[in-house]
Amino acid sequence: MSLEGKLVSEINIKSCGDVFHEIFRYRPHHISSMSPDKVQNVEVHEGEWGTVGSVIFWNFIHDGKEKVAKEVIEEIDEEKKLVKFKVIGGDILEAYKSFYFTVHVETKGEDNLVTWILEYEKLNPDVPDPHTLMEFCLNVTKDIETHHLTGKLVSEIEIKSCGDVFHEIFRYRPHHISSMSPDKVQNVEVHEGEWGTVGSVIFWNFIHDGKEKVAKEIIEAIDEEKKLVKFKVIGGDLLEAYNSFYFTVHVETKGINNLVTWILEYEKKHKNVPDPHTLMELCLNVTKDIETHHIKDT
Repeated sequence: MSLEGKLVSEINIKSCGDVFHEIFRYRPHHISSMSPDKVQNVEVHEGEWGTVGSVIFWNFIHDGKEKVAKEVIEEIDEEKKLVKFKVIGGDILEAYKSFYFTVHVETKGEDNLVTWILEYEKLNPDVPDPHTLMEFCLNVTKDIETHHLTGKLVSEIEIKSCGDVFHEIFRYRPHHISSMSPDKVQNVEVHEGEWGTVGSVIFWNFIHDGKEKVAKEIIEAIDEEKKLVKFKVIGGDLLEAYNSFYFTVHVETKGINNLVTWILEYEKKHKNVPDPHTLMELCLNVTKDIETHHIKDT
């Protein structure tokens, strides 16, 4: 029975293939921030990042245990977007005489295909094939993809009108916004539950980027102390481009003025989806319209 083996697995990612390759060549030490439950730390012990012959030290969790691996970069192929690592120390060599990781990226239309190749020689016939290590590689790949597709925009705007009233509008009376900002919001209705309660479902008709659009949202959180309401998008035009989308609006009193903070959190469907800066602009402009409406009435 041969002690040598090879596992090959492919996985499609929606994030940029060039960025993925660049991470494994030049920035593997950033992976711990993208996949912290799997990779704790990566350091260069000899040479420089992104060069053949450099020695990389990994701290990671595998099969529920803290482990280490010392690897040398054996090959880099920029045309194939390929990096090959040879394990030269650490826990893996307690079971394998030799072990190699190869990762490369191939662009196929909008998607990118990441291929992992594990080549190894076992120390004895009782050593299992490294299927759980392959699963580890694929899961780290998914974490890196998610990291690059997810985003968060935060913007603050001061208003002269009453902060309590502003919060009360988004909690209890979003259906009044169409009368305050009619060129941006045409209609708001409650489809399930009651106004101002967590779990209620709100349907919005609005204008964004010059087009009529709709959004179906559920109120996910309300914090009266922070004057905060968080909406999760569960239907409508936004989910054509994003896997998930959240709007959070809260008000903070600062002297005479009130500070309104908008937070947009999202996961793109693919790398070509833009960050929602124009949606943030819409939120800020609606905020100004609400402020103007209430200043006129005072």
